[in-house]
Amino acid sequence: MLADSDVETDDDEHRLDGDATTETERDSEPTTDPATDPPTDPPTLAVSGLTKRYGETVALDGVDLAVGDGEFLAVVGPSGCGKSTLLRVLSGLEDRFEGDAAVGGVDVREGGSDAVGMVFQEPRLLAWADVRENVALGLPADVDRDDPAARDRVDELIETVGLGGFAESSPGELSGGMAQRVSLARGLAYEPEVLLLDEPFSALDRLTKREQQDHLLDVWAARGTTVAMVTHDVEEAAYLADRVAVLGAQPGTVETVVDVDAARPRDRTDEALLAARREITDALGL
Repeated sequence: MLADSDVETDDDEHRLDGDATTETERDSEPTTDPATDPPTDPPTLAVSGLTKRYGETVALDGVDLAVGDGEFLAVVGPSGCGKSTLLRVLSGLEDRFEGDAAVGGVDVREGGSDAVGMVFQEPRLLAWADVRENVALGLPADVDRDDPAARDRVDELIETVGLGGFAESSPGELSGGMAQRVSLARGLAYEPEVLLLDEPFSALDRLTKREQQDHLLDVWAARGTTVAMVTHDVEEAAYLADRVAVLGAQPGTVETVVDVDAARPRDRTDEALLAARREITDALGL
């Protein structure tokens, strides 16, 4: 289950149309950059007027967000602003809310959440199962895990997250970073339209966290999955994301969305990246 810590209830050729397009027409055509511009319709993930209450406590208030196909969105905000609540709604764990939330154009209350994969703050691996078995748990329910095709799919995911050779290892034989990679592979096993990440690196030391951030970007670039990630870490948000949504204090509202104009692959010393971090920090009032 998602953490409830954020609920303070006490949460890119020009396509040239042959000779029919003139230079002037091409010059006048608007260009878009998926890293800086809002997604075009229909977005893969869309939230409109989302309000979520827990009794008298308003965790989210009128949240509007749209995430385009293959985009990486980070969500930051102070504790208690409803970041994890937002993920609970998108994953289908919370079905009582006001407003709209949809994945792939389907309301999360009507099956949209079925297209969502989830990676939690902790790996949450079964201690008695090896890496292959833990990843296989993420396969759709109608897939026979013993089928050779399913086994090949699981092994491909294990390779994708850089754990080739560890398929038969137990969780106790893995480092914290390796265990979180297993969790990532499990989240991808369902082949989701959207991958939700709830502070997946928060428990890792700084060096391991940076290694896992780079690995996540490699996996994201290779698979093209739409990602929405919650984090308290401004540096992490700017480094990973195309855009960063900044939520205000409870009740959570979107204060601003920061475009991260840094080129990929990212360089942590890129001035554009540093500028985005400053903008996010300012929006948080830090």
